[in-house]
Amino acid sequence: MPRLSGAVRWRDVVVLHRLQFPLPVTYVCYAAWGAAYALGSPAGLAGSATVLAVAANLLFIVGALALNNVADLGIDSRHAEKGYLARATRRLGTDRALRWAVTELATGLALCLVLWFTTGRWVVAALAVAIVVLTLGYNVEPVRLKRRGVAGPLVFGTSLVGLPFLLSYTAVGADVAAWTWLVFAGVTVLTAGRTVWWSVPDRAADTADGVATPSARYGVPGTLVLACLVLFTGLVVLAGGLWWRYGALGAFAGVAAHAAFLGGVAALLRAARAGRLPTASRLHRRGLPFVVVGEVLLLVVPLAA
Repeated sequence: MPRLSGAVRWRDVVVLHRLQFPLPVTYVCYAAWGAAYALGSPAGLAGSATVLAVAANLLFIVGALALNNVADLGIDSRHAEKGYLARATRRLGTDRALRWAVTELATGLALCLVLWFTTGRWVVAALAVAIVVLTLGYNVEPVRLKRRGVAGPLVFGTSLVGLPFLLSYTAVGADVAAWTWLVFAGVTVLTAGRTVWWSVPDRAADTADGVATPSARYGVPGTLVLACLVLFTGLVVLAGGLWWRYGALGAFAGVAAHAAFLGGVAALLRAARAGRLPTASRLHRRGLPFVVVGEVLLLVVPLAA
């Protein structure tokens, strides 16, 4: 492999880990949500247990995304808009990219073992193992849950958002209250719904590769209907948990941007039924701002309450 300049190498590293702005903002939210809801104020966010848990979550998130890029190399190579992911992975070298992903997942697991040994909270280590297992199950053959219809988005949402929420929550030693389970379920289901939505522009590439994602199974209109149903369910569950703990104002602040995002998905459905199929760039441009604002507000709600 030819030697690459440092600038090219690091740009490819950013792409491999999906670190293009503003995506890292959402990763920080996913990593810190649980601790924020457990603590209820910014005061304890600098504690050693919180810092270790958030760092481990960030490693799990970027490691999972890097592994997904390696696993999807063939699919992305045939994708008109996502070919840049495959090109970045190939320039870095698939073996190197895979080693990075495995190292990041392993380091996250090691940090959680340190948390277990220093705090006695074994559940943190158990959640870390579950995250790694689901991440591998989503990406790696022969399981490769990504190609198994709606199971893929559910596993992706659980491993990337839901379990990291519980990990940082339990790392600070708080009991998981009933309302917390609703918030956990809500953010997990919302992420699964966005994963269904995000599969729409991948339909041709997924079908050609034999990967039965929702869009490959149900077509564009059917997938958008499914995305709307899943997103609505996640909104209702999340709003219920936030209302229980923070009242109507907290619930509104936490779900408003995500409700607007759902409205955008419904508009896409109308356009798709009229024959105007959405592209990845359009989804990114019109949907991502609502997602980022929504995730940040979900971090602010418990810290400002």
